[in-house]
Amino acid sequence: MNIILPDRMDGMPAQTLEDVRQVTLIGANGSGKTRFAHWLVDKYCHKAYRISALKALFPATERNELEDSIDRQYEEATASSPYYKNDSATEFQRLIFLLLHDEFLDLLKYKALLKLDMTNGEKMPLTKFDKVARMWQDIFPNNRIMRDGGKMLFTNEKTDETFTEIKLSDGEKAVLYYIAAVLYAKKDAIIFVDDPEIYIHHSIMQALWNVIEEMRPDCTFIYNTHDIDFVSSRTENVCVWVRNYDLMHNAWDYEIVDAGGTLSDELYFDLLGSRKPILFVEGDASHSIDSKLYSLIFTEYTVKPLGSCNKVIESTRAFNDLQNFHHLDSHGIVDRDRRSDKEVQYLRDKKILVPEVAEIENILMLEDVIKAVARARKKDDKYVALKVKSSVMKMFKSDLRKQALEHVRHRMKRMAGVCIDRRFQDIVSLEDHISDLLNELNPRAVYEELCREFHRYVAAGDYNAVLKVYNEKSMLVNSNVAALCGLSNKDAYIRCVLQILKGDSSSAQSIRKAIKACFGIGKE
Repeated sequence: MNIILPDRMDGMPAQTLEDVRQVTLIGANGSGKTRFAHWLVDKYCHKAYRISALKALFPATERNELEDSIDRQYEEATASSPYYKNDSATEFQRLIFLLLHDEFLDLLKYKALLKLDMTNGEKMPLTKFDKVARMWQDIFPNNRIMRDGGKMLFTNEKTDETFTEIKLSDGEKAVLYYIAAVLYAKKDAIIFVDDPEIYIHHSIMQALWNVIEEMRPDCTFIYNTHDIDFVSSRTENVCVWVRNYDLMHNAWDYEIVDAGGTLSDELYFDLLGSRKPILFVEGDASHSIDSKLYSLIFTEYTVKPLGSCNKVIESTRAFNDLQNFHHLDSHGIVDRDRRSDKEVQYLRDKKILVPEVAEIENILMLEDVIKAVARARKKDDKYVALKVKSSVMKMFKSDLRKQALEHVRHRMKRMAGVCIDRRFQDIVSLEDHISDLLNELNPRAVYEELCREFHRYVAAGDYNAVLKVYNEKSMLVNSNVAALCGLSNKDAYIRCVLQILKGDSSSAQSIRKAIKACFGIGKE
């Protein structure tokens, strides 16, 4: 079916989705997405059929006025017989009534055909009740739906007890509602589904909606959702990103989404839900420090952990390549590790923030951060900072040659890749080049120069310079910073930093200022 979309804010012609089967509406809160869906319902009111488990499970003050809504069909069914009372409180209850009512009528019809010998020996066709019961069992293999004395009863293999729909969980009610509700949409309807993921466990969500859509191949499904997994699960999906709404002119800023680049659909749609600029970081949301710390420092950003530094770099590049389309600013943060100043500048030119310390643990060892934690713990901040700095300098002095060697290894790996990536006329030229590579790279000279540089840091007591080149994750432990601040261990120290940053105390302000300055932000 072709779907004509609403007017556009930019004055461009309204777009038409041709021959679509699935449409997903996404957008940030307040973007006008719900109004967009209402516009489509009004546009196609004679075909529109709107369902929502969130609304169906609770009493509503207003009925659904659409032509073939469950409310309308329920009223017609109860009005046609003096034996029924129009007293079902929720749309879910009204839907159950319709299933049982239609089951009763179908049985009477078949019985009449039997008496007239007009069945031609055929079995009774599947009723809506049969279809719901079969689908229910497909979704919940251990469960059953039964008819009993005009009631719908449920049971499962774990018990012989039967129970009515009242005892179902909200998730089970939602599944039952959606399965049954789509059967009551008229032929070739446009089925609008609000929040199709509500109450539905992710483990069954994709299978459920796949089966539901297969039940109604004649219908077009338009989903209004915030759920990224759901968006990604629709294989024939056309996704409309609603960005803004002009109330005065009843027009929208919207685009047909095509993520493109190297970003996954899941990541891209996730980011579209935010109106803040994006900050890609290393690590994951639950185990690493990165996202926990940076979300408290760069509060103006939506922080998205991606795992590896390469993923951060590539995703930032790809997302910024699409900036004319989505208008969201994107930056990344990666550890400095053993990158040269030239490498760091290259990354910064690509909107990748690189701190003036080797890795994120070193950020927590910045002098002003240590002092802020010490003050918050009622300790002598100058004494604590002095002791910690002294310990770190001793550790670095002891590890100096090892650290220099690791820096050389990183540089040689990068330089060798660049050298071998040159064009060669023949294999002999490549062999000659490789045989001369050791002299060209000269790792010993680089190593000796780094050792001299590192010795100068130690001699000068240059703590900041050491933090810039010292990759040693045990620093937090071996520096004794936690105990000096009156904390039990490294994890307690990290938690203390994060806890301080959740507020706006002078200590929190000091930490934020120090960390931002480490990225070159806010320096005079």
